[in-house]
Amino acid sequence: VLPAMSLDGFLAVDIVEGFWNMEAFERFVLFEVVPQMNPFPAKNSVLVMDNCRIHKSGFMLNIL
Repeated sequence: VLPAMSLDGFLAVDIVEGFWNMEAFERFVLFEVVPQMNPFPAKNSVLVMDNCRIHKSGFMLNIL
C-alpha cells in the first residue's frame, strides 16, 4: 500500500501485489500525486519522501 497524504487526508492510494519498484513508484507520483500538487507556498506544494532508493532517481528530480 502506498498512500500520498496531505494535512486534509489522502490524495492518492495505490496497492501492488509484491513490492514497489522504481518504475511503479515513478508512475504513481507522476500520474496520481503531481496532478494534485501546486506551486509553493500553496496547499499541496511540498512533497516529503524518505531516503528509500526508489525515491532517488533522475526521473524524480526532473518531474518535481
